[in-house]
Amino acid sequence: MEQLDAILQQATAAIGREYFLLPIHGANPVHRERVYCYELYHQMRLRWPTPDYCPYRLNGEIDKGGHPYFENEPGTPKPDLLVHIPGTGDNYAVIEVKSSRARARGIRKDLGTLCRFSNLGYRRAIYLIYGNDAVLDRIQQCANEVAVPIEVWFHGAVGAPVTHTFTLPPQQ
Repeated sequence: MEQLDAILQQATAAIGREYFLLPIHGANPVHRERVYCYELYHQMRLRWPTPDYCPYRLNGEIDKGGHPYFENEPGTPKPDLLVHIPGTGDNYAVIEVKSSRARARGIRKDLGTLCRFSNLGYRRAIYLIYGNDAVLDRIQQCANEVAVPIEVWFHGAVGAPVTHTFTLPPQQ
C-alpha cells in the first residue's frame, strides 16, 4: 500500500477549516476529534485507489468485539481507521487520530491500541495529531512503554498536508 502516505497528505490538505476547528455558536471554535476524523475518512476515500489497483480497503471505527484476535483479552479496541483486506489476515495499517487537546490518559490509551494492533501483525501504526504542536512533547512523555514502531504524523494547519514528524520509540 505504497500510496498511503500520499493519500494521507492529500486528504489532510483538503480538510476544510470547519472540520479542523469546529465553529461553536456563542463560543470560540474548538478541535473536535470525531468531526475531523470523519472528514479525514471522507477525504481519504475520495482518493482511495479502485479495487483494480489496490486490494486494501479503508474502514473507520471497526468494533473488534467478538473478533478472534481479542477472544482472550480484556477490552475491545475500536481504532479510528484500518487499512486492510477485510476477511483476511492481510492487515496493513492502524491509524489513531487525536487533536492537540489530548491529555495523557487518552494518549496512553491510543498508544496502547496502536501497540496491540502492531503485535497482531499490522505493518504500520500511525498516530495522526492535528492542531497545535505542543501535544507532541506530551506524546513523547507518555511513550515510555512503547515497544513497537509508531509513526507520529502532525497536521498543523488548514490547507497544509500532514507530515511524518517522528517515530516512537525513539531510535537509540
